[in-house]
Amino acid sequence: MGRFSGKVAVITGGAGEIGKAAAKRFVQEGACVLLVDMNADALAAASAEIQSDKVSHLVADVTSAAGNLAMIEVASERFGGVDIFLANAGIEGEIAPITDCDETLFDQVMAVNVKGPFLGIKAAIPAMIARGGGSIVISSSVAGVRGAASVSPYTTSKHAVIGLMRSAAKDAAPHGIRINTVNPGPVETRMMRSLENALAPGQGNRVKSAMQANIPLGRYATPEEIANVMLFLASDEAAIVTGAVYLADGGMTA
Repeated sequence: MGRFSGKVAVITGGAGEIGKAAAKRFVQEGACVLLVDMNADALAAASAEIQSDKVSHLVADVTSAAGNLAMIEVASERFGGVDIFLANAGIEGEIAPITDCDETLFDQVMAVNVKGPFLGIKAAIPAMIARGGGSIVISSSVAGVRGAASVSPYTTSKHAVIGLMRSAAKDAAPHGIRINTVNPGPVETRMMRSLENALAPGQGNRVKSAMQANIPLGRYATPEEIANVMLFLASDEAAIVTGAVYLADGGMTA
């Protein structure tokens, strides 16, 4: 039997590479999964690619309270409740020194990357209490534990969700709800291609090579590898783990 048989997971950023990889792994382990994203076409394609009646999807805005309440309500209506919430939606913003950062863009990054998980956790906890407990995993980053030039809004947001996680973990623990972050280094995703090309237009491969040279394991992670860390944190095998920052960075921060 799968370790998530009878469990229901909600995954935001469900049309992205990591969200989709997580959905596939969770379904393999027996979970029903609701994928959530703003990109309707990519979301429908991701849901169809998994080819399972255990997967459904919903277009919703994680920056709104109504969108977060809707995803919990829809998961409860379609699958009977919520046991696992992956607050995985995120945006990178733009590459620019802080003196050139646009205030509106800063607000957008903070809204998606910080307000989104805050509202999602707030919506998910009552549903998890009704099920007797649950697990919440927030996607942070190595940028949540170290600084980097020219990405101050993104770095700020990824530090912020660690503080959110630690506080919420203490609020939720008496209810049997665990909350942790997973902090990837570079991953083979669209976001990294965007960052590489923004750092050196037309020379993304050179940037990637330089980044890999700073990773002790010598390569980027795959989305599936990050999904496996999420799966562990959501599972009963991590029953004692809450309030933790789980680095999945190939040794970058060692």
